[in-house]
Amino acid sequence: MLVANPSQGGMSKTEAEFRSDRSGGYRATMASHFSRKIEVTEVDGAVHLQFICGLAVLRVTADTLHIRIEAPSKEEMQQTCQVVESHLLRFAFREEPTPLIWRDL
Repeated sequence: MLVANPSQGGMSKTEAEFRSDRSGGYRATMASHFSRKIEVTEVDGAVHLQFICGLAVLRVTADTLHIRIEAPSKEEMQQTCQVVESHLLRFAFREEPTPLIWRDL
């Protein structure tokens, strides 16, 4: 399996925030859900979701879930964003969430 290596130069990076009083629960739900399919680790309080197309890092502060995506190419970054965002919005359906706003880094 080819896995993106975030330490490589030229990585495409983006980030988004999802504000919710349940942000910690969403991070835990995402980690649990994806752990059956991909490598999921916790590093310094952040959950790392290692997809074939990129790395998603989920970190919680107060009422916000911070999401950072790193991938070898723009296309793989967008694919990783789509997977993470679609799952998060599905898990947060009771809050009637709006699409995330991604900021390139």
